Amino acid sequence: MRICEMTNYAKRELSTLENPSAEAEWLVALTLNKRRSDAMLSDEISKRDENKIIKNVARRKRGEPLAYIVGDAEFFGLRLFVNRHVLIPRPETEELVECALSFIQKGQSVLDIGTGSGAIAIAIKKFTGAAVTAVDKSRSALKLAKKNADFHNACIEFLESDLFEAVKNRKFDIIISNPPYISPSDYEKLEKTVKDFEPKLALFAKKNGLEFYEKIIMNAKEHLNENGKIFFEVGQGEASEVKKLLEKDFRDIKIKKDLEGIDRIVYATKSGEKYV
Repeated sequence: MRICEMTNYAKRELSTLENPSAEAEWLVALTLNKRRSDAMLSDEISKRDENKIIKNVARRKRGEPLAYIVGDAEFFGLRLFVNRHVLIPRPETEELVECALSFIQKGQSVLDIGTGSGAIAIAIKKFTGAAVTAVDKSRSALKLAKKNADFHNACIEFLESDLFEAVKNRKFDIIISNPPYISPSDYEKLEKTVKDFEPKLALFAKKNGLEFYEKIIMNAKEHLNENGKIFFEVGQGEASEVKKLLEKDFRDIKIKKDLEGIDRIVYATKSGEKYV
């Protein structure tokens, strides 16, 4: 079958989506492992590729995210493998990393809590050369994170750990985390593509979405070196509450908006030491 016929088939099948033409063209191109422009210039495709496209169109029609269908996503210009054991990296998390990069220096130590696909840890390692440790309680997520790190030749220490469990007696210069922050009420309102396909473990948090911020902040000071910094991505409407949680043990608390104008990043410096 010709590529144009398969693309038109995909457009018809995905007609209920917001932008069926773009969805169809991207799905066909990524299934064929081609750039979108190159795929559209192709002519005949094999029966095997035709069947792959039909199968992937059916998955997308059921609401499955494109990144899970093709098996990868881009983050900070890096290709990352993804599957249903990890969240698909978001642009907001790129902004978290960008904020942290302006403070992290080569040779410093960084702890990434809840690494998932390894997106944050790998980006920090590649762009700073810092010594990065990444923890996650999901063994399946860690397996994928290690695969991504190997793909990018990023030397990162990965540990199976419930928050600080595996680093009990260690300190770092930087702690960074994009923890689960969707509250029970907001979880029920999530889009089908997120709620039905992305891992609940990486999304849902009790205490109105603040559960993991409380747990991390409660122990963070003991795991930070002098003048150490902590960086969080937060859910909409949570920044002021996270700031309050930080006020006891941290100073210079800052809230940064994302590109949509939402308070999305909260960061602070460990208090109790002299200013440098």
